[in-house]
Amino acid sequence: MRVFVAGGTGVIGRRLVPLLVERGHQVTATTTSAAKLGLLKEMGADGVVMDGLDGGSVGEAVAAARPDVIVHQMTAISMPHSGKPDIKHFDRWFATTNRLRTEGTDHLLAAAEATGVPHFVAQSAAIWNGIREGGWVKTEEDPLPVETGRLQALAEGIRHIQDVVLKADGTVLRYGGFYGPGATDDQVELVRKRQFPLVGGGTGYCSWVHLDDAASATVLAVEQQARGVFNIVDDEPAPASEWLPYLAACAGAKPPLRVPKWLARLLAGEVAVLMMTEGRGFSNAKARRELGWEPRHPSWRQGFREELARS
Repeated sequence: MRVFVAGGTGVIGRRLVPLLVERGHQVTATTTSAAKLGLLKEMGADGVVMDGLDGGSVGEAVAAARPDVIVHQMTAISMPHSGKPDIKHFDRWFATTNRLRTEGTDHLLAAAEATGVPHFVAQSAAIWNGIREGGWVKTEEDPLPVETGRLQALAEGIRHIQDVVLKADGTVLRYGGFYGPGATDDQVELVRKRQFPLVGGGTGYCSWVHLDDAASATVLAVEQQARGVFNIVDDEPAPASEWLPYLAACAGAKPPLRVPKWLARLLAGEVAVLMMTEGRGFSNAKARRELGWEPRHPSWRQGFREELARS
């Protein structure tokens, strides 16, 4: 199968591209930097420089590749693209990623239609961003939240991906919070410096997924030509009061400090407070059932321990 991976050098792309190649697929993968074309070649892919926010650039790249499926993995939250993580100014930090989820998705879908690509798979999110009412764990059937303030653009981007990709009879993969090589280095460093505190009671839930498990689920969605929405998360959505102290212990750090919500709101902003106290996790039952997906890291407890033992 000819697979076009938009965003082939990101943290998920670097795990996904070699896996697709290993399984016998012909992969064309994109990067925004010519300096990374060598990396794509090493992974076994045909590399192409593409600007996901330029419709002409996207159209030319897709037309040249003539793929059977497009996999949309474009984001811009790494240091080179968006600078240091900035939860307090979440809207600024995620501004380009939000555009890639709206404009970038539209460009890829237009190119798919123009070229006759029959299948489209897109990255979305299932971390802490479930609708903040009812139970703490959400399924694909639960509605997406409508947000205001610094989360408005994020929520609109996620909603846009889901609406337009499903309209095109494609697949939306809602990944949990990534961890694995290169994915959580900044967070672990903050934990070791005791600069990642628990807010309030740490009651907000989060869902995690190892990069390798996210990549394996994506391959299944591609090969099975699955349609619909799938939460790609591990088996154990958990509140911050559980996963953050455990992460600190695995990192050899002291337990995280605790700060009240009012102080966290002043220091880190409203988004951090919502994440840590009201966030909702997600269920992976549908992905297990319909894709036959079996994560190698079914719990962040095992995954955090193994990953930090290597660092």
